[in-house]
Amino acid sequence: MPTASKINCKRVIVGGILGGVVWSLWTMIINTALLSQKYAEAQAAGEFLAEPRYPLFLLWYILILIVLAMGLAWLYAISRATLGPGPLSAMKVGLVVGLVGSVPFNFAQSAWAPISRYFPLGWLLEGLVGCILATLFAGWYYRD
Repeated sequence: MPTASKINCKRVIVGGILGGVVWSLWTMIINTALLSQKYAEAQAAGEFLAEPRYPLFLLWYILILIVLAMGLAWLYAISRATLGPGPLSAMKVGLVVGLVGSVPFNFAQSAWAPISRYFPLGWLLEGLVGCILATLFAGWYYRD
């Protein structure tokens, strides 16, 4: 039977920061390598704004990913008692959160939004793989 252990909050925070940085890098790869040309086409067609509505959007987006990765690190830390420590457990947590957070919204966008289906596909990969990578890196750093 699993035993209760205290969460190492410092390691959750630092692991979350690490995971958020990795997730941010993954996001930049997806958005530049897979979607940058599609963004330019959609902006030219008036489907997307040429500039973001929010000042310092990229900085805010990275900070949001870091906070979300801290949540993933926390979920991994509390799941260790039942799933056990290690990368397989981290992948399970990241996969479940990534599926829940990415599939429904992007499926709906693919079905209804008058934009290229490459966007929802890219965003799905950004969220799903990003959650898995963030949880793996946070889990790699985490210790009780």
